[in-house]
Amino acid sequence: MEQILDCQGMVCPQPVLATRDALATMAAGVLTVVVDNEASRSNVERFAISQGCAVTSQAEGGRFRLLITKRGDAVPQPDAPSAEAYVCPTPAAAGLVYVIPSDTMGHGDDTLGRVLLRAFIKTIKDVEPQPVTIFFYNTGVKVTATDSDCIPPLQALAAQGVAIFSCGTCLDFFNLKEQLRVGKVTNMYEIMTAMATAARVVSPC
Repeated sequence: MEQILDCQGMVCPQPVLATRDALATMAAGVLTVVVDNEASRSNVERFAISQGCAVTSQAEGGRFRLLITKRGDAVPQPDAPSAEAYVCPTPAAAGLVYVIPSDTMGHGDDTLGRVLLRAFIKTIKDVEPQPVTIFFYNTGVKVTATDSDCIPPLQALAAQGVAIFSCGTCLDFFNLKEQLRVGKVTNMYEIMTAMATAARVVSPC
């Protein structure tokens, strides 16, 4: 029997918590979750998939309808994060945001571009003001999801409080989500919100 869960107006991670509780009461079946923003849509979808469910999403004007199908033999992923972990990053209001949309810096020779980008990332710690957040998207996610010499300086920045996020859609496209080495996964809604509210946005590419 289909259940409908209206999560419109809720903020992260409330839609995921409500979805978790509803799925816990179901042995099997279809749960429809309605949300009114992209961040909640992405978080609910990722959570449901981590619990072994199938998900389809339909956009309806300014809201999203997610159909979550739970089978009786559904098994959560071994390393699935808790529902409480699906929070939205705090917008970087009045802060500096770096966006890195490529695994190279500048246009021309890609080998040189990768050398330049590594130097850029290693130099971030030496330049004031420090960024509040660094977003990686498109081929930029290859920097955070490979065993490169960029990982230690990024981990050092994260330890100092710099938020590091990689686009989930991009990681999926390149089949790199399971290889993420530093930071957390984010979505386009969160990237755009942070960029729109930042004091300044800087990109090396």
